[in-house]
Amino acid sequence: MTAGAVSAVRVRPAEREVAAAEVLHVLQVARGEEYRLELADLAAALDEGELGPDEQATLEGVLEVALQTGRIRAVHGPQGEQAALKLYRRLPRGAELGESAAGVTAALQALVGSPLEAVSVQAVGPGAFTLSLSGAGADLTIRLDRQGARLASVGV
Repeated sequence: MTAGAVSAVRVRPAEREVAAAEVLHVLQVARGEEYRLELADLAAALDEGELGPDEQATLEGVLEVALQTGRIRAVHGPQGEQAALKLYRRLPRGAELGESAAGVTAALQALVGSPLEAVSVQAVGPGAFTLSLSGAGADLTIRLDRQGARLASVGV
């Protein structure tokens, strides 16, 4: 998905149920009138079943926190978590994460069937790691963090 090309996202019934419950939960504890208004607009858009760019941005934040903390799974079970993940993957940041993972997978295909000579993982900061792989005459370093999986360096 290219920057600025955000289209409306239709929300399926199972996704709507989980997303609406999480938005209402956040609305109960939210501070700040502007954020509360964003959440109210999001709740209305969820009722209609279609999210515009502003509502998508607000929902991304709600779902990211609820998924990362395990709240959705704890409250809505595995099916609710899967519904939330399916919806998240269709939102801009979720789609970007999927695209970055696909790009890394494509680069890793160069190593398929070749013996690995070295593998290492390094912690580079809170929630950020690099995975280094060497084999088939190539050295790949992959960064894994909240922004997704992406190639940090390629050596031949």
